Amino acid sequence: MQPALFLDRDGVINIDHAYVYKQEDFQFVDGIFELCRTAKTQGYLIFVVTNQAGIGRGFYSEQEFNQLTAWMCQVFTAHNANIDKVYFCPHHPEYGIGQYRIDSPMRKPNPGMILAAQHEFNVDLAASLLIGDKESDIEAGINAGIGYNLLLRPKRQPPLSTQAKRGYRASSTSAALPN
Repeated sequence: MQPALFLDRDGVINIDHAYVYKQEDFQFVDGIFELCRTAKTQGYLIFVVTNQAGIGRGFYSEQEFNQLTAWMCQVFTAHNANIDKVYFCPHHPEYGIGQYRIDSPMRKPNPGMILAAQHEFNVDLAASLLIGDKESDIEAGINAGIGYNLLLRPKRQPPLSTQAKRGYRASSTSAALPN
């Protein structure tokens, strides 16, 4: 079994400008490549686990998301920080359109994407790390049994829910990996 670094996309990998699906709107978060290179040298697999309700709401297509994802992964590879796989959930239980309007076990805070990676790659979840910027990210990590969950959150934001308080809090990706 191998540990993994699980990353949310919007707000962790890129600055969250709401429903980002074009390269020209994609702005990498400072320190993300360094974090992922360090994770790789320490033996971590790297997975992106991202809710993409913009697909379900009809703001952009799965094809547009996949094109942006392929480009993003190429940029990570060019920085010697290869992403092993991207998992995404296009569904939304309330605002999804047509086939996308379901309550999916893959949508965070449900642990479906994380458990899929565990099954596919034999991941040691207890030795793994999840970094997210929303309480639902942390809840998904806790629900999956990830050992270390880090919430990127500026200090000015409102108090956390009881469940999210079980994660750790930081204002940047610097020094996110446990020693």
